[in-house]
Amino acid sequence: MTNEIAILMAAGMGTRMAPLTDRIPKPLVRVFGEPMIETLIEGLEARGVKHIYVVIGYLGEQFRSLAKKYDNLTLIRNHEYATVNNISSVHAAIPVLGNEDCFICEADLYVSDPSIFSARLEHSCYYGIMVKGHSDDWVFERDKDGRITRVGKGGDDCFNMCGVAWFRKDDAKKLADAIEKKYARPGTYENLFWDDVVNEEIRNIDLTVHEIFGDQIVEIDSVPELERIDPRYKEYN
Repeated sequence: MTNEIAILMAAGMGTRMAPLTDRIPKPLVRVFGEPMIETLIEGLEARGVKHIYVVIGYLGEQFRSLAKKYDNLTLIRNHEYATVNNISSVHAAIPVLGNEDCFICEADLYVSDPSIFSARLEHSCYYGIMVKGHSDDWVFERDKDGRITRVGKGGDDCFNMCGVAWFRKDDAKKLADAIEKKYARPGTYENLFWDDVVNEEIRNIDLTVHEIFGDQIVEIDSVPELERIDPRYKEYN
């Protein structure tokens, strides 16, 4: 077992995957019979992560079964999920962020290859997928040494964000402190993604990209995308 923890952000409403998410939170939508969030949990457990914190909000009571199934899993409630962007989910986990090396993951990911969690990680990093040509998604710009110099939307021939990051303990503490400072100034943070704060702190964090490939992990944003992966959802398309 490692001394690492993981924070899984599962509070969002997943509106782009309606009507499925009208009655079930997106991370609990099943792909090939398994809830997406459990493909993450099982990969993290195989790595030996010490404890997993799942930040819940929308239809949060449905996650109680996970806390019963996994002994090393704790639910954290995000009371702001409906009014504040996903910075609120990382803020809800501030009491544990910075205590250990830490994964921060979106919980609505389907991990087809759990070996992505077996890598030896030495620098704080985002997992990234190389995309040739232009991308309007979240991307990473890097210097000649491979250090990330920008986390933001839009770029050409660069790594795209895939929803998994890993921070060394000291860098996780820097992130926690920066988010706390944002929360001390109402009106400045409500529309922020937590990655926006990382970008603001980029000079203070030795942040690199850990490359993975598009068939290893998939972010599913809509029912048509889900149906292309798991044809059993064709009835919803």
